[in-house]
Amino acid sequence: MDSIVVTGGGELQGEIPIAGAKNACLTLMPATLLSEEPLTLTNAPRLSDIKTMTELLASLGAEAKSLQNGQVLAMSSHDLTSAHADYDIVRKMRASNLVLGPLLARFGHAEVSLPGGCAIGARPMDLHIHGLEAMGAEIELRDGYLHAKAPKGLKGAVYEMNFASVGATENIMMAATLAKGTTVLKNAAREPEIVDLATCLRAMGAQIDGDGTSEITIQGVDRLHGATHPVVTDRIELGTYMLAPAIAGGEVECIGGRIELVGAFCEKLDAAGIHVEETKRGLKVARRNGRVSAVDVTTEPFPGFPTDLQAQMMAMLCTADGTSVLEEKIFENRFMHAPELVRMGADIEVHGGHATVRGVDKLKGAPVMATDLRASVSLILAGLAAEGETVVNRVYHLDRGYEKVVRKLSSVGARIERIKE
Repeated sequence: MDSIVVTGGGELQGEIPIAGAKNACLTLMPATLLSEEPLTLTNAPRLSDIKTMTELLASLGAEAKSLQNGQVLAMSSHDLTSAHADYDIVRKMRASNLVLGPLLARFGHAEVSLPGGCAIGARPMDLHIHGLEAMGAEIELRDGYLHAKAPKGLKGAVYEMNFASVGATENIMMAATLAKGTTVLKNAAREPEIVDLATCLRAMGAQIDGDGTSEITIQGVDRLHGATHPVVTDRIELGTYMLAPAIAGGEVECIGGRIELVGAFCEKLDAAGIHVEETKRGLKVARRNGRVSAVDVTTEPFPGFPTDLQAQMMAMLCTADGTSVLEEKIFENRFMHAPELVRMGADIEVHGGHATVRGVDKLKGAPVMATDLRASVSLILAGLAAEGETVVNRVYHLDRGYEKVVRKLSSVGARIERIKE
């Protein structure tokens, strides 16, 4: 397996372009199943997860072409041949479950394998299932597959989730666009990716109001048409690269970044002593004088602090002045990077959903192992400030969510290379 070698020391200077959002693009791609007409996505990220979703759509009979060096996805579902999402593809990626709602809405039936993805804890499908059942679907779990049918078609309903699940909000919202009548989704997720999906669906002719709030109303229509839609900036990649100069020192401008995508995150950076400045092209980030200050972090659904930036934030706080407490409230198994940071000299204690980080003067390079997507990049960030050489193994996780990470960090002065094996 490939590894990434980071030699610490040295400040970062320059600019890093931020790609389109992985989580948004993976949600937008299944929307093509709702229409016979073409859907084109621009500003698409070039990631292995996008290839996996392309493979899944192709297995259903959809056409999906990558254009302009992968930054444009041209899709069409005019001649679908299957409503069966096979385990061999779905197991690779959690977002594969997002074909369930569109297939059920358009064809009245679907068979979708239970999904895979990073091993960061249980992410059940119950909210997806209950929401679709409220709209008239009949869903049964057999042999690892969700067998769904809507013999009388989907009908509008009022459904309140007991947790603001992003995936369930997306699946139900897509299904509701073609349902008969009005669907009101309460306690809906408010993430930018939800707003981006709603914007795309409206461009396709859907009638949606309230996205970005906790109550979304969808008036079903008879059909959706084609559209061209730009994928929103990846707020997790943005936050990750904002932390690079915060950890290593220097100043980096993240091209395409916007404060409203990472508001709660920026508040924590400010408290830690990191200066963030809006520019005409994005966000400029620099560490103020001296060590960063310890801050406490609690992950929450948007607009709170993102769980997908917790590991990276922990890497920065390893050398902060003082003690920080991180509370993980989204996934129960998301501190697997902590033991690897301890190998680099960090002082971290984990008790259940809490991690106590006592800042040390310096991290030291060591061989470490990535356990999931965000843990991978957190170890790379830690290596930027560590003495000596850090070797991050099992970096195949990284390819699922970060486009050209070695090139982007090298361009601002990081000493980093990928070793092929």
